[in-house]
Amino acid sequence: MGSHPAKALIAMLALCAGPALSQEPGWHYSHLPGEGDRASLGCSQESEAGNYTCLAVRCEDDFSTGVHVHSSRVGGVAGAWEFTLDRETRSLVAEAGGPYGGRLLDQDGWLLDGLRHGTFVYLRHEDDAEDGFALIGLSGSFTAIAEALHWCAPRAPAGEQNAVQDVETEMDEGDRE
Repeated sequence: MGSHPAKALIAMLALCAGPALSQEPGWHYSHLPGEGDRASLGCSQESEAGNYTCLAVRCEDDFSTGVHVHSSRVGGVAGAWEFTLDRETRSLVAEAGGPYGGRLLDQDGWLLDGLRHGTFVYLRHEDDAEDGFALIGLSGSFTAIAEALHWCAPRAPAGEQNAVQDVETEMDEGDRE
């Protein structure tokens, strides 16, 4: 009987560990509920359970690729974000919503390409100009993103797909034995 409270404590700690793991620094698959292996999450070097800034690359429901901001920022993640990716600076807007808080409008794929092939990215919400940038190292990002997007391979439009063939085999009477 004395071991039951210990087992309950271990089980409770295991349940609480999931959300904390999702904000650990570096690139890994997303531990957020329902995300499974469809998203890869890269978090800043200073990230911890209650204070984090992360970018998620996700296979969306329509098989497109989305880049999201996931942050503990007090004002939320919607709005303009400033990015410095391997010494090139751009501003992208995050629309509120989705499992991570905000999807970035990366129409030309600059951020996604940089996350796959770059070395570092600094980011901050433009309303937080007095705060420092969060630094996300991109070591391991290529593999993590490739694993998350495995099921998001480009799909051919319906007009370009091969027609379904009716396959019926006819056997000669001599082939049947």
